[in-house]
Amino acid sequence: MVFLLLTVLLLWAFYTVVIYYYNRSWHAMPDYQPESIIIPNIRFSVIIPARNEERNIGRLLESLSNQTYPEGLFEIIVVDDHSTDATAEVVRQFKKVKLIQLTDSGINSYKKKAIERGIAAAQNEWIVCTDADCMAGPEWLQTFALFIADNDPVFIAAPVAFSLPASSGEGLVRKDSFGGVRFIFQALDFLTLQGITAASVHTKRHNMCNGANLAYKRDVFYEVDGFKGIDNIASGDDMLLMYKIWKQYPYRIAYLKSKEVIVETEAAPTWKAFINQRIRWASKAKSYDDKRIFAVLLLVYLFNFSFLVLLVASFFNTGYLYALMSFWILKTAVEYPFVSSVSKFFNLQHLMKYFFFFQPLHVAYTILAGFLGSFGKYEWKGRRVK
Repeated sequence: MVFLLLTVLLLWAFYTVVIYYYNRSWHAMPDYQPESIIIPNIRFSVIIPARNEERNIGRLLESLSNQTYPEGLFEIIVVDDHSTDATAEVVRQFKKVKLIQLTDSGINSYKKKAIERGIAAAQNEWIVCTDADCMAGPEWLQTFALFIADNDPVFIAAPVAFSLPASSGEGLVRKDSFGGVRFIFQALDFLTLQGITAASVHTKRHNMCNGANLAYKRDVFYEVDGFKGIDNIASGDDMLLMYKIWKQYPYRIAYLKSKEVIVETEAAPTWKAFINQRIRWASKAKSYDDKRIFAVLLLVYLFNFSFLVLLVASFFNTGYLYALMSFWILKTAVEYPFVSSVSKFFNLQHLMKYFFFFQPLHVAYTILAGFLGSFGKYEWKGRRVK
């Protein structure tokens, strides 16, 4: 019993240090304030891969048509990935949007191929990527442009927030809507990921980003041979590409911490969709060449796995059950200040009252998704993926 508890204590100590570091880094990073209000002449190509998104794509394109950035300085390219619904018909209603229809088959990463086709057709120097189920605020591109002019990056990661699925009819989460246990859990979990992303990129400790909101220079994409070498991996159009670019430009990777560029994306509508999403995210971990982030992911997994070990051990010795409860409280105490601070940036403080109660569910899904992401298969967009 002593050996097991000492092992868990050691993992807890390392985990505490990591979370403390992320929390300190998050607080040290100021919200972006433009140095000038003069709009720079930076041209963007917004690339949107879409598969069976007839319900969502119109809302995204409408939000892009309402940008404050000059219309002549950006183009919108939607790449339809073999949709079997009316996605293409909806896109065609927006006359200024370029539609490309993917014809490739028998590949393992259709999304990377869609982005690649979009970039090949792009006319502008900067590529901005988002997903078809997202919505962008009116100052999205303008803030990107000002940030580029002020900081001269080649790759920018930016914040993403969950909204309720459109079918719920309950509006956006930041309008104080809830959507039940499933949504609250996803929102809290995603806050943690967003905070770690911002802190790690800002301090240049390791690379993280989300494909729903990122930007990079078109010529740099080709300089690092695009997705070559990672094109056989189903996921990773964001972080694996980011790492390739980081190797060439380690000091020109940036995080844009600004509420004006927050992109809202839908939370998974079912538990099955949520697990499949997280398995997809976890599946690229074994492909990371960036050992810094792999070490962090391994620590997080082992830390969460220790809770399962304590639970099993408690069936043989009730003393472990008290230890399990104690570490549940300690885990919450360590994470709460960090996640609470991030929640304020996203205007989601009202969800923090549920944080303690979702800890067991968070531990369980982390163990499950991590295992299946390494050894299993998952379904995504109607496809079975290895």
